[in-house]
Amino acid sequence: MDPSETGVDAATDQDTTIVSDVATAEAATVAEKVVAEPKTKAAVAKKKAPSLTVRNPSTGKIIAELPAITPEDVPGVVAKGRAAQARWEAIGAKARAEYFKKLRTWLWDHEAEFTDTISREGGKPIEDAFYLEFVYALSALDYWAKKGPGILADKRRLAKNRLFVGNTVVERHVPHGVVGIIGPWNYPFVNSIGDAIPALIAGNSVVLKPASKTPLTSLLIARGMREVGFPDDVFQVAVGPGPVGSAMVDNVDMIMFTGSTEVGKGVAKQAVDRLIPFSLELGGKDPLVVLDDADVQKAADHALYYSLVNGGQTCMSIERIYVDTSIYDEFVERLVAGFDKVSYGDPVGGVGTVEVGSMTVGSQADIIAEQVADAVAKGAKVVRGGKKVEKADGAIYFEPTILTEVTHGMEIVDEETFGPTIQIMRVSGTEEAIRLANDNQYGLAAAVYGKDLRRAENVARRIEAGTVAINDSLVFWAELQLELGGWKQSGAGDGRHGEVGILKYTKTQGLFISRMPLKRMPQMFPYGKTSGSLKAITKLFFRLPG
Repeated sequence: MDPSETGVDAATDQDTTIVSDVATAEAATVAEKVVAEPKTKAAVAKKKAPSLTVRNPSTGKIIAELPAITPEDVPGVVAKGRAAQARWEAIGAKARAEYFKKLRTWLWDHEAEFTDTISREGGKPIEDAFYLEFVYALSALDYWAKKGPGILADKRRLAKNRLFVGNTVVERHVPHGVVGIIGPWNYPFVNSIGDAIPALIAGNSVVLKPASKTPLTSLLIARGMREVGFPDDVFQVAVGPGPVGSAMVDNVDMIMFTGSTEVGKGVAKQAVDRLIPFSLELGGKDPLVVLDDADVQKAADHALYYSLVNGGQTCMSIERIYVDTSIYDEFVERLVAGFDKVSYGDPVGGVGTVEVGSMTVGSQADIIAEQVADAVAKGAKVVRGGKKVEKADGAIYFEPTILTEVTHGMEIVDEETFGPTIQIMRVSGTEEAIRLANDNQYGLAAAVYGKDLRRAENVARRIEAGTVAINDSLVFWAELQLELGGWKQSGAGDGRHGEVGILKYTKTQGLFISRMPLKRMPQMFPYGKTSGSLKAITKLFFRLPG
């Protein structure tokens, strides 16, 4: 992801735009819960309270002015979470899951407010907010509430070692304590609240620092938690500039970070210095391999959607397309035909207005423009789009773009783009496609299209990525039983989803229970004269495999 998604150390993170139907007063009330109380009235008089401005990137209009915290306030916020955590853990996973069932009902009743909030603070179409965030939210709340308690339950087994017959071993999972989550701006529920759900069900309290560009969704969910009766301070939203995230790493017991590889490395170094666990989902440059036997129309339709959905501002967007030369021309023709039906602009008109919204972070358009210029200078052809568009109201867009004749060595092929661009390359056969798909520093996700499923799966198994879809793409994100995680420069620590997606928020404790302990085991002191006989008997006891 682009560094500005989380901006743990980014100065630009302090100058932020937000839009939402959440009332400013409500947002302020929620934000106040994470602002440390000033020590004296004199201190208040001397220093103006920090605040955060949120704008709608599609219009440039201010939609909220929020109280904010500073890095100095973080220890106090974490202390509140720590004080609440023990009681939260004590009620048990099943009781904690019941709160999320209630939250799911609350969210269902507030769908319009939820999707409008996400749409307006992110500058994206309502459809993106609905399909990519609301549907995921319902799925996640249901999945973790149902499956979490069972995954977390103690696992009690009989001892397998022959010397310990009749004894018991127990594997139990204990919450870390206070989990810090640093979320990105592109998916304010999925990659923020989506991480908080399993962390909370695991028995931790959570301090979430949402991206300064898009904090309103987190505040809305915090309101929902309050209204359904969650205990105070088990979930806190730390609204503040980028350095607040860095301060969190220095105070919490485990950190979950989603953002750029560059910033993620800094988070990892801080966590290692403190010897606390961390989980990182970082950048991606996901390849799509279109084999010579693929359904060309389906591959073209999917390539179009999964490259441009959410304005291309997705870690797992399709960013490099490798098409077998035998179907290359047909693929490009069909993709362009679909592309010409795609519109971009302000989604204020609601459902059915546009397919691609504004750039959530305007400066990202400059990076894309530089990448396009570099590609053109090196021989690429701009088939459609290719330009930054700045509106009179200050909103910034990047035209949905198709590039052909691109090659490795161009920035737009080698580096994450994070915008509405499609790069298509011609390949001569499967081996070249696999080689080029793997010729990148990132390994987050990938896709392979082909009618022969066995062949397509064999290709998928050779691609260096944490998740590979066959004849589909980003939708695997909603299959919560499937573990996701990045390879190479795309991640570190345990991934999301699957059993590990909740167990990573715990530390494991093993119990060994001797129910019928022998007074003297053969290996115990004193060895004495019988030691040789006991050794021989033990050897016979283990002669045959178990």
